[in-house]
Amino acid sequence: MKKVNLKTSSQNEFIDITHDVKSYCAKTGIDEGICTVYIPHTTAGVTVNENADPNVKRDILNYLNEIVPRNGDFTHSEGNSDSHIKSSFMGCSKTFIIERSQIILGTWQGIYFCEFDGPRNRHFYITATTGR
Repeated sequence: MKKVNLKTSSQNEFIDITHDVKSYCAKTGIDEGICTVYIPHTTAGVTVNENADPNVKRDILNYLNEIVPRNGDFTHSEGNSDSHIKSSFMGCSKTFIIERSQIILGTWQGIYFCEFDGPRNRHFYITATTGR
């Protein structure tokens, strides 16, 4: 298992962590198995989406902010209910298939750490197990 630290710079942002995940899986030497990325934060998440056009990330964040505004009618006393809701939409983990020590992703897919309550010091975990 590997713990990866990162510092986010905005209240809402997607950070491409594809390289971290691919690098970890390559180092495991696992020929066939499963890789899991886990985000242990209630105001952050992980998603898989297009990594070729940065407008896709921007569009997703803009739409999330539109449907879950920061200043919505929430009762949570910390003032970050929107962050918790957005995190729930994305989820806290993703699982990937490993083949020949590489995760299988589509041509345009990337893995993103989703920050919804930044800027903050964050971390996430990557683990891999053999499928046999």
